Amino acid sequence: MPLLVAFDLDFTLWDLWVDTHVTPPLKRKGQELNKIYDKRGQEMGFYPEVPKILMDLHSARQALTELLLPGTLNSHRDNPLKMDAPQTVSSIDLFQTLEIYPGSKLAHFKEIHRKTGIPYREMVFFDDEPRNREVTKLGVHFVLVPEGDGVTQRLFDNGVEAWRKTLASS
Repeated sequence: MPLLVAFDLDFTLWDLWVDTHVTPPLKRKGQELNKIYDKRGQEMGFYPEVPKILMDLHSARQALTELLLPGTLNSHRDNPLKMDAPQTVSSIDLFQTLEIYPGSKLAHFKEIHRKTGIPYREMVFFDDEPRNREVTKLGVHFVLVPEGDGVTQRLFDNGVEAWRKTLASS
């Protein structure tokens, strides 16, 4: 496994732009898991396979990073994920590093590297925007998330396998 797995949020982990499609505050309804609602009642949640992927990485003590735009942080505070036991955990607690600012993903990864010391070649980044492939200039392995699909288990597994092959050939 790579030492660090990074995810963009919008159209990668969920199917909207959280900074433009929802109106704060964001809240849970009762004990409902993997869903939150904005002020207008707009439902927001992860793509179907994302919670399991995040929980598996968390359980394996994998370093997780999210690349966020300003204003998206609070969307995680009220978005609990179901764990194996009858416990819940706020999704924001799964991530060791949060990079929250606009701009090039190159700057995000340089800051992640500075904070963690993890080599770029040990990082895998999932994103739906092809322009962010620029991170490969640093040595980060980039996985393009198909439009409308979000991260699936198959895509995740294939992305990690492609990273392994790239690492083995370098």
